[in-house]
Amino acid sequence: MPDRQLAVFPAYRDNPYLNLMLLAPRARGWHVLESLRFEALEQHLGRLGTGDVFHMHWTAPIVQRTDDDLHTARTRLDRFRTAVDAARGRGASLVWTVHNVLPHDARHLELEVELNRYLAEVADAVHVMNVATVAAVAPHYPLDPARVVHIPHPSYQGVYPGSTTRDDARASFGLGPDDHAVLAFGQMRPYKGLDVLVDAVRRLPADQRPVLLLAGRTSEDDRAEIDRLLGDDLRAVREHDHVDDVDVQRWFRTADTAVFPYRRVLNSGSLHLAASFGVPAVLPDEAHLRAEFGDEGWIRWFDTGDAAGSLAGVLGAVGDGVVGDTWPAGAGRSATEFSRRLAPFQVSRRYADLLDQVSDVPRTTAR
Repeated sequence: MPDRQLAVFPAYRDNPYLNLMLLAPRARGWHVLESLRFEALEQHLGRLGTGDVFHMHWTAPIVQRTDDDLHTARTRLDRFRTAVDAARGRGASLVWTVHNVLPHDARHLELEVELNRYLAEVADAVHVMNVATVAAVAPHYPLDPARVVHIPHPSYQGVYPGSTTRDDARASFGLGPDDHAVLAFGQMRPYKGLDVLVDAVRRLPADQRPVLLLAGRTSEDDRAEIDRLLGDDLRAVREHDHVDDVDVQRWFRTADTAVFPYRRVLNSGSLHLAASFGVPAVLPDEAHLRAEFGDEGWIRWFDTGDAAGSLAGVLGAVGDGVVGDTWPAGAGRSATEFSRRLAPFQVSRRYADLLDQVSDVPRTTAR
């Protein structure tokens, strides 16, 4: 049988999540068509027919490109729908992964909601990584529970080098064994709440303040804002650029706690990265996050109603003593065990099973 085609968009080649999820499908003979630009996607969609699958990931490249006015964005949305409907009319199937409730910093919000409603209506399967996604997105667009498939985010076990010791990692940043280090890892953008984290740290007595580890690509404007927030009184180790794979271990080996002070979050790859290195984490106490991670002993929660004050209380508690006394016994080991349950190839096989299932569903017309 000829290889089935799987068109993936947008296919960020440096995104480890996509690379991990595609392991099993490639092993089963799926021919993956990767595209980054919409024009290439149109060409790929034109090649799909019965037994093939189009997998839509992040929706921002359709109607949220920064150089687009409303008319251009509308035109691209119409072209996207036409191309998808045509592929489905030839028998191809559609899978949509809901990565975010809505794209962060959306410019054309009405078009984005229209796009998401369209995908929700015509997708043969809607892949979610958070079990409470249907409720989380309901204020903006409905998802049919009968077509929703929960496959959690894979861990990063074995993906990044892990040869550096904690002592060596800390020494590379000028930290000693007793320094309490709190890590915020990933692109630094306003919705990620770094101002909340800094405010929380500043509320602690000076002798209880942790060292902040801030690592991730940052725009010039956001970096200037972080400079202002930190001032001269907070101790921080910073990398405002992409962290090379070989250096990821240094940041997580150094950290006692990973903090995610997000204002808006549905799924977080960085949380799974922390778990892969056995680093306990602090999350906003949101219902959909509790639904997915509420039973995990390596996670603590801060109240979003008083974010800075609540987070300060959590950081003060976990920073009061040596690491082994600050979290529940075995919290780091619990994080590692959680990560192993979501080993990449195991999760990828579940995704490949989903592709096999939807590719057997004949589609002759759009819904």
